[in-house]
Amino acid sequence: MEIEIISERNNPFFNRKEVHFIIHHENEGTPNRELVRTELAEKLNAEKEAVIVQRIYPLFGVHQSKGYAKIYTSRRKAEEIEQEYILKRNPAETKEEKKEEEKKEETVEEEKTEEASEATSEEKE
Repeated sequence: MEIEIISERNNPFFNRKEVHFIIHHENEGTPNRELVRTELAEKLNAEKEAVIVQRIYPLFGVHQSKGYAKIYTSRRKAEEIEQEYILKRNPAETKEEKKEEEKKEETVEEEKTEEASEATSEEKE
């Protein structure tokens, strides 16, 4: 998957950058929003949470899709301006990222309880 930026416009009134782009995806389906947000954030040096993909639509007969995205200065600014249904399509954290964080927290807690149980067993001896 490769993203080609067609036009980029700075909109100081809304504190955002508006981008029209084409996604080249040979022998693949239309990419999901999360993947596009990640790629755009890397390409435009922005935070992924501040990138709001408004729309992606495939072109007929070719392995390409056109899209429109808005890159805000912060997620808070995006939440103040964007409509609720658009924000739901572009969540701040994905379910996968939340699960990974929960797993990390669980392993840290397990390690702490193991260390505490080892310390109490050593004190008894």
